[in-house]
Amino acid sequence: MSLTHAELDAGLEALGQQIVANSAGGVVAYKVEFGELTVTAQAGRIVEVLTQLRDGADTRFHQLIDLCGVDYPERTQRFEVVYHLLSMVKNHRIRVKISTDEDTAVPSIASVYPVADWFEREAFDMYGIFFENHPDLRRILTDYGFHGHPLRKDFPMTGYVEVRYDDELKRVVYEPVKIAEFRNFDFLSPWEGAQYALPGDEKAESK
Repeated sequence: MSLTHAELDAGLEALGQQIVANSAGGVVAYKVEFGELTVTAQAGRIVEVLTQLRDGADTRFHQLIDLCGVDYPERTQRFEVVYHLLSMVKNHRIRVKISTDEDTAVPSIASVYPVADWFEREAFDMYGIFFENHPDLRRILTDYGFHGHPLRKDFPMTGYVEVRYDDELKRVVYEPVKIAEFRNFDFLSPWEGAQYALPGDEKAESK
């Protein structure tokens, strides 16, 4: 017999309360939305929190499904690091969030979940989030010498550098992006009235 949504949410509520109570302050809040449990943890204690979630008899979150960054530029702590865990034993999923800024490193969890090695490198490459005690924190998706972090909200859509093959030098060269002529956008609708003639205006005036 399958459980109702209300019964599933009640189970997640109980699990969230239990995790907060057993964390000794490491987990500061939880919420259940859309049938999903999300907990907020202290960044400096994330290794301790995830170890407890992995090894606890009532949790058994043995698998790290994903680790990613989220950028909120308007916040002082602009980044969230989000961990998604799965318990095959208990048939539960959980989302764990911590917050940090551009300069403060968060502890690496590669010692808890070895697969986090690559996930953390991706978050470092795409967002510039630093992970303390990571075994090999290098870029993983962008090229050598890449400038900036592509998934930050303030990163330009065109990037800073373009790559092309130079026939004379017989090698790939990197050059600053030069598309200034495409950056003068005119968002004024012709129906709102422009201060200059638009293509087709002469047809309207001749009638």
